[in-house]
Amino acid sequence: MHNNKFFIFSVFSLIVLCANLSLLFAKAPTTPKILFTSTRDGNREIYVMNPDGSKQVNLTQHRAEDLQAVWSSTGEQILFVSDRDGIRDLYLMDPDGSNVRRVFKKVVYRYHPTWAPDGKQIAHMHKVQNLRASIIYTATLGKQKEESLVNALYPAWSPDGTEIACSVGGPGQESRLALINIRTGEREHLLPLTERGGQSFPSWSAVGDKLAFSWNNNPLPPLAVGERVPDAWIDKLTIYIVNRDGTGLRQIVDEAGPRAMVPALSPNGAEVLYTQEINGNLQIFKVDVDSGVQTQLTHIKRNSGGDWFDPAYTLPVSPQPRSLTTTWGAVKTHKLHSLVPQPH
Repeated sequence: MHNNKFFIFSVFSLIVLCANLSLLFAKAPTTPKILFTSTRDGNREIYVMNPDGSKQVNLTQHRAEDLQAVWSSTGEQILFVSDRDGIRDLYLMDPDGSNVRRVFKKVVYRYHPTWAPDGKQIAHMHKVQNLRASIIYTATLGKQKEESLVNALYPAWSPDGTEIACSVGGPGQESRLALINIRTGEREHLLPLTERGGQSFPSWSAVGDKLAFSWNNNPLPPLAVGERVPDAWIDKLTIYIVNRDGTGLRQIVDEAGPRAMVPALSPNGAEVLYTQEINGNLQIFKVDVDSGVQTQLTHIKRNSGGDWFDPAYTLPVSPQPRSLTTTWGAVKTHKLHSLVPQPH
């Protein structure tokens, strides 16, 4: 009897050890990769592919709806949204799709996550009833405490860790890009106030010098109270890029055809992923920022989103436990600037 108990204890200990080792030795990709969402297997699943669209692989393979996946700064973890426990909430997994675990103990409708550059903090949205815009919260992984930051949409944590880009406004209202200071909560609008709404889905370059976003730079039509924005106006949403200081605003995808949404800047700022409908299905494209050349990356069923990882833009060491996010982000940003091609 004693031997049986010892055997059971040994097996249990081995299982726990293997689980811990799996987490410890989770390997980041050694080549650039893109995460995206696809319905080609019957429901929304998280996929990974090469930047040229080749080798598209299903990571989640689950009957639940899995979407909005984003890489950690080192590529060793993936944060994503799933409703596998009843409602949409945040989950983590390793780069190969293994070791899936929920981020928070209490299930709450959380979505659109973004990583801090230290890989220890995240920001995300809470769906709140009776509010026209969701609330952005921040949290530290491993801790259950969340702190509200701002009533806004689509958070994107800056590479230096000091601010979060987001969209302030709501449906039918003026939606503007804003930068929220993490420490002070102060708000800075990236572009001047206009009568044009729909600035949304900000995405940073790896060094934080540029942002891509979705926008319709045409005046909003007059709307009665409660009237929705016309589809004809929404279909002119397209992709823009701008410098961090608000200069250099450029439209990089034309307005012909259905709306272009959910941009994701490549780490070096040279290309932008975006989602657009073609032949009745959403597909993922990328566009070269300088030449304007567009490439369709997906072709099967509905596909959306996208998040880049490039090991060339990852520091070879991890931040120390007591390092501030802003300090680590500054060191990382200084290092990565040397990797970005400079204009001649």
